Amino acid sequence: MTKTILITGATDGIGLLTAKTLAAEGHRILLHGRSASKLATAAKEVGGLTETYTADLSRMADVYALAAEIRKNHTQLDALINNAGVLKIADTQTAEGFDVRFMVNTIAPYVLTQELRPIIPKQGRIVNLSSAAQAQVDLAALMGRKPLADMEAYAQSKLAITIWSQELAKDCPAGPVIVAVNPGSLLASKMVKEGFGVAGKDLNIGADILREAALGASFADASGKYFDNDSGAFAPPHAAALDAAHSADVMRAIKDAVAKLN
Repeated sequence: MTKTILITGATDGIGLLTAKTLAAEGHRILLHGRSASKLATAAKEVGGLTETYTADLSRMADVYALAAEIRKNHTQLDALINNAGVLKIADTQTAEGFDVRFMVNTIAPYVLTQELRPIIPKQGRIVNLSSAAQAQVDLAALMGRKPLADMEAYAQSKLAITIWSQELAKDCPAGPVIVAVNPGSLLASKMVKEGFGVAGKDLNIGADILREAALGASFADASGKYFDNDSGAFAPPHAAALDAAHSADVMRAIKDAVAKLN
């Protein structure tokens, strides 16, 4: 059966390869990217039933517009893969004064998910890209009041998306499935090359697990869990994600940030 699947950050790396994998199976792929020209190139590579959506996830207005356009075009979205992410960027502040890493990696996917939930069926999937790099969240940094180095911000933003994945799953006991996935450390993505200066491992490692998380039977009852593809198993996330007080603080901060950005 053909599924409709949105993949953010799908113009290169794991996102693009995952799109190709799913399109080859006959699914309708909604490709998101920040650059219209890169999206056009990606769409030609992916082929099949492909649509393109342009939005800058560091801008909250773009996030809402993206969700509205998808809701206008589709009455059902079977899977949402929140793949877009940033590590190194020249200007780390948004126009509103928030950290771009937290905005793109944590806050934007949270808002996009909430805006698209009405068209995601109970049997659908929400797959959030986490990382092996996770660190306790500095709430002041999440709110844009404290600057952080690249890796600090990245690791904290990835713990934050892992936290909201598990907490949102608690609010959706009947579905859809909401999971956080570390697709694999140091895969051959542009982010890894720019951030660590290494070629990286086979991207198929990440694309294969994202495909399974979006459609596979092994994730059917995994809502709220964290999958670590380095170990190839569901595993506990960073200890701070298991701290109820810290998780509650992070959720409040995310909601406060969204309110300030509206």
